[in-house]
Amino acid sequence: MVKYSMLTKSQEVKSLPNIKSAIKRVKVTKAKTLKNAMRKSALKTAVKKCKEAIAKNDDSAVESFKKAVKALDKAVAKKLIHKNTAARKKSQLAKALNAAKAAK
Repeated sequence: MVKYSMLTKSQEVKSLPNIKSAIKRVKVTKAKTLKNAMRKSALKTAVKKCKEAIAKNDDSAVESFKKAVKALDKAVAKKLIHKNTAARKKSQLAKALNAAKAAK
């Protein structure tokens, strides 16, 4: 049995399984976890930049809103977040953008 240590969010795998398919599942899960973490971080960054642009009342707010909406839609397609969560976030951003435009 090969010793292998892998950290996940809730648990640590102390030793690698003996079965070939289980070994592959551990590797694939690790890779997917890292990829999903990167995608989720990029999504949060896009939404955060959009909120900041709206708060500053920048001209780039519309562009950052489009990028945030695109990032949210991609996250739904990749099953990172639920579609209703994305719809709620898009609605909140659109509402804030429209309020900022009206205040100008």
